[in-house]
Amino acid sequence: MGRTALKVISYVGLTILSLLTFLPILWMVLTALKPENEVFSTELIGSELAWNNFYNAWTSLPFGQFFLNSIIVTAAVTFLEVATSSLAAYAFARLKFKGRDLLFYLYLGTLMVPAQVVLIPQYILMDKLSWVDTYQALILPMAFTAFGTFLLRQFFLTIPYELEEAAKMDGCSRFRLYFQIILPLAKPALATLAVFSFVSQWNNFFWPLIITNTAEMQTLTVGLRMFQGIHGTEWHLMMAASTITIIPTLLVFVFFQRYLAEGITISGIAGR
Repeated sequence: MGRTALKVISYVGLTILSLLTFLPILWMVLTALKPENEVFSTELIGSELAWNNFYNAWTSLPFGQFFLNSIIVTAAVTFLEVATSSLAAYAFARLKFKGRDLLFYLYLGTLMVPAQVVLIPQYILMDKLSWVDTYQALILPMAFTAFGTFLLRQFFLTIPYELEEAAKMDGCSRFRLYFQIILPLAKPALATLAVFSFVSQWNNFFWPLIITNTAEMQTLTVGLRMFQGIHGTEWHLMMAASTITIIPTLLVFVFFQRYLAEGITISGIAGR
């Protein structure tokens, strides 16, 4: 009876926390559907559903260009981050070379360096390369991460070494072993990193704000700021645009939820 009561309390508590987490999203959607003069009314739902707010939010600014830029940058960063992290993780987990662990700990130590510390050097480098306000500047500095390397390394360590030995006896090369043995077995961890990378880059605001100068290169997070003007904020349009903005991240979580839970579980608590 005690164990059953504990489960009930846990489920009730988790349900309440889930609802509290969902409330800001619900408020945003309902505000996006309110007429402009009812945004700050105490009524939860407006006198009419102003679906035209979404159309106005999309057309009042080059929102389509912002959306396209975010798709291009986020997809490129996610692909490159998964590719580079998996290669580095494979080297740190499966290859044996002098100073491997020390190099890994030094690389992992870069996670303690705040992004603001390297912001100016990164900008100067992009300026020297004439990459300011380009896709290269938006993508390449974000394409390498110690977190992704750590996450995949922990997963790679759980893969039995006997599989590699058997593949080597059959004449499998190192790169073929990596592509045909390790990567297929690491799908949950790769999906987990891809989701983390996608969400992080999709919501990235500070670096795109600094490195872009024109509307043609700005992303959604920077574009949302344009609804704030000197004479006030168009809250109904900002909420409508924000609602559109979160749809891709919600879809990613829905489609990769199973891999995400499995990858976090295995990568987080297992290892050698």
